[in-house]
Amino acid sequence: MAYLSDMTTPGLKTRIPSIDLLRGLVMVIMAIDHVRDMLHFGHPDATDLRVTTPALFFVRWLTHFCAPTFVLLSGVSAYLAGRRRSRRELARFLIKRGFWLILVELFIINLATSADIFYHLIVLQVIWAIGASMVILGVLVALRASVAVIGGIGLVIFLAHNIPDLLHNATVNTSFGWRVLLTSNGFGTIDSVGHNHFLVASYAVLPWAGVMMMGYALGMHYTVDAGKRRRMLKRLGLILLGVFVVFRAFNWYGDPAPWSIQKDLLWSVISFLNVTKYPCSLLYLCMTLGVALLVLAVTENASNRLTRVLTVYGSVPFFYYTIHWFLIQGITIALFFAYGHRMNEAFKGDFGFSPASFGLPLSGVLGVWLVVVVALYYPCRWFGGYKKTHNQWWLSFL
Repeated sequence: MAYLSDMTTPGLKTRIPSIDLLRGLVMVIMAIDHVRDMLHFGHPDATDLRVTTPALFFVRWLTHFCAPTFVLLSGVSAYLAGRRRSRRELARFLIKRGFWLILVELFIINLATSADIFYHLIVLQVIWAIGASMVILGVLVALRASVAVIGGIGLVIFLAHNIPDLLHNATVNTSFGWRVLLTSNGFGTIDSVGHNHFLVASYAVLPWAGVMMMGYALGMHYTVDAGKRRRMLKRLGLILLGVFVVFRAFNWYGDPAPWSIQKDLLWSVISFLNVTKYPCSLLYLCMTLGVALLVLAVTENASNRLTRVLTVYGSVPFFYYTIHWFLIQGITIALFFAYGHRMNEAFKGDFGFSPASFGLPLSGVLGVWLVVVVALYYPCRWFGGYKKTHNQWWLSFL
């Protein structure tokens, strides 16, 4: 996590407010999409222009910023954690924590999202991607790669990972190993991993590892003058947004789904912004990370009631992420039975208690989202306070 304390000094730890603020903001926004996944009636594809609505699209588009920001900040935090550890200690920590996160994804998050104790369908999502990326980063640290080399490798992956889209090699692009590494297609392909057990790799590893590596290199700038850092963050953010606008405008490179002129201006804007998340395209990452860097730049000294609330969530992201899935699932199951549905209707959709005939309108989804966020405030505040004043080894894994 993003601590700035002498590793030899026990007691109260100091955090970087702008990092916790941005992380808290994306954690709160992220919950919208997860509530929508489980509770939106009919479960329409929010990015399919044939079935979506402007309101639904922009709710989904807003949540696009969450995963890239979270992975980038994980890289920043990894660098800052390394300032309190030797290179060997950091490599060991990243590799162990990475494998721990993969296990959490497989057995805890999948249980929370599916409510299926037999794990018939296992989905590799963002926690898997972060865990696998940490393992890769840990290996590079163990190999004594410098910050510049790690950042350079991340940048190459970031810029080049859409090149396979130009090859149109169906055999390669549809192989399981290729999808796990580079070109996952969301929930489009399900692979059998045993009798009546299936796996979906919705987050390819390498693009996200590239983002984490760049975040690791970015972390170095949190040890320099704040004014220089803000100027650098603004420049980088504007460059990424500029790349997004120019390359998207001409459909040159960076996204396998080109935009096109639609029936009116609003739908043309929607088409322009409808970049590809599965797998995360270059332009998707430029759009989201460009905004994230600008937010980091302008919130360095932000301090008001809202920022203090958001920081509570951002200081305990793993705790919030895990608990919020169980809370959303609990609300979903309660509403499922409250609306008169029976057990024989369960496990008929993507989520255990979310068949197509069940759900709430978008306004109801937003209402449940607000309940979830408010309900988790005091548990997050308590756990954040506990982490600040305690030094047990296991706290570094939460």
